[in-house]
Amino acid sequence: MRKIIPYNPNLVELARTLRNNMTLGEIVLWREIKGKKLGQKFSRQIPIDQYIVDFYCKDLQLAIEVDGSIHFKEGHEEKDKKRQARLEFLGVYVLRFSDTDVKNNLSFVLEEIKVIIERLELT
Repeated sequence: MRKIIPYNPNLVELARTLRNNMTLGEIVLWREIKGKKLGQKFSRQIPIDQYIVDFYCKDLQLAIEVDGSIHFKEGHEEKDKKRQARLEFLGVYVLRFSDTDVKNNLSFVLEEIKVIIERLELT
C-alpha cells in the first residue's frame, strides 16, 4: 500500500505553471519516462510537503530531479541538501541528475533510473 505524503495546497498552481514551462532537460526526460515507458507511472511537477519535485512515481515513492544551472550557484547546494533530507525523511527516494547529463547522456540517465526502479520494486 502506498503511503500518502501531505503537500502544501498553495503549491498546486505553481506546479501547474512549472508543468507548462519545463526546461529542455525536463522535456527530454519526460518523453522517456511518461506513459509507463519504464514500467512505472510518473507524474511531473508534483507538490510534496513544501516542495515541488520534477518527476514522481507514487507507487515507489521515487522523485527524479533535473538540476539546471541555478542548482550550481552559491548557496543553492545547501538548499538542495535540506530539501532532499526532508523528502528522504518523508520516505521519498530522490534521484538527481544535471540538466547537462540528461541532454548529453540520456542513455546513462535512463539506465540509472531503471536500476533504482528495479531496486525499489524489490523492497
